[in-house]
Amino acid sequence: MPRGLGYGRRVTEPTSTFSSAVSAWLEWRDSPWGRLGNTVVAANLDRHLAPWGPTPLRVLDLAGGDGSHVLPLAARGHHVTVVDYAPAMLAAARDRAAAAGVAERVTTVEADMTDLPASLLDAGYDVVLCHNFLQYVDDVTPALTAVAAAVRPGGLVSVLAANRHYAPLAAAVRDGDPGAALAALDSRRGWAEVFGTALTLHTAEEVIAVMAGLGCTGIRHYGVRSFCDHLAEDRREDDPGFHAAMERLELAVTDRPPYMHTARAFQLIARRHAG
Repeated sequence: MPRGLGYGRRVTEPTSTFSSAVSAWLEWRDSPWGRLGNTVVAANLDRHLAPWGPTPLRVLDLAGGDGSHVLPLAARGHHVTVVDYAPAMLAAARDRAAAAGVAERVTTVEADMTDLPASLLDAGYDVVLCHNFLQYVDDVTPALTAVAAAVRPGGLVSVLAANRHYAPLAAAVRDGDPGAALAALDSRRGWAEVFGTALTLHTAEEVIAVMAGLGCTGIRHYGVRSFCDHLAEDRREDDPGFHAAMERLELAVTDRPPYMHTARAFQLIARRHAG
């Protein structure tokens, strides 16, 4: 199974780069570690959604691909809009929504998230997700500006991205390559195996600074997949008992230092300033 650092798209990549890899992405998403990562992301988000209770929310997923992070919210009664510029990804989102019986609560929009239609920017969403996009751009500010513009004052923002601090540890521990680990200490570059495209790796600290400047408050930092991606290729990911134990471990450390700082991905959840 590919260990690609991320998924989504890079604004400078042709649409075909991601549309042609849909099958590989869907396979990865449904793999044991792909499912585990989604479980952790959802659990982190649920902590912040809980105060709203069962009230139906309007959720926008920017560069949302096949909608894997928001369709569970539609199943709980929320209304979700998935934005992506790859038609094949949006088709997969619609197929999944129909299969789950939530098609009436799911809207798909083909658009570049840094050039959103005015109707989306004016909608004032309760929750806006930007998951697995930032690693495909060198400058995160335009994307995060779009996120901040789309969420209503007091609304919730969730940002998920590949973590630069993960790369050196993975090279040394998982791959047994101290030379590559040393080089990775000062590198911002990575590679997405699933999509066969280059990545720019950011840190949570860098992204937190930009989010704060855009009016996000109470920013919480979580780590996603802190341990499972450091295991060797012969790992027991298909063993249900082992997978369940690993899931409990990952959930236990998602907000616990130092593990969240070296996880494969970081998730930042915040409110847009209401003033």
